[in-house]
Amino acid sequence: MNKEIVSTKNAPAAIGPYSQAIKLGEFIFTSGQIPINPVKGEMETEIKAATKQVIQNIKGILEEAGSSLDKVIKTTVFLKDMNDFAAMNEVYAQYFGDKAPARSCVQAAKLPKDAVVEIEAIAVL
Repeated sequence: MNKEIVSTKNAPAAIGPYSQAIKLGEFIFTSGQIPINPVKGEMETEIKAATKQVIQNIKGILEEAGSSLDKVIKTTVFLKDMNDFAAMNEVYAQYFGDKAPARSCVQAAKLPKDAVVEIEAIAVL
């Protein structure tokens, strides 16, 4: 099985030696996305706006790969502060609703560029 690198301008460019996502067979594995607006290059710092931007970034990557948010089967959420859990969930639920994927959520000591949230996703085609 050949892996295919997924790259789009609808999400921020990688800030290190990694791909935005990898497509392998019927699966797409996104790298962790932080709340950088790919057009403006600015990072959202308020948790609700940041969560929305992260999910929009994931959406852009998945669509480039031929998938969509409704085909996400697993996410991992990294929060700078677990006290933001309820606010993050409020926005997250707007995108995934009652058909939410499996998920893990942890507080991280520090995220890239001191982001307040980072999310990675696994989806199917």
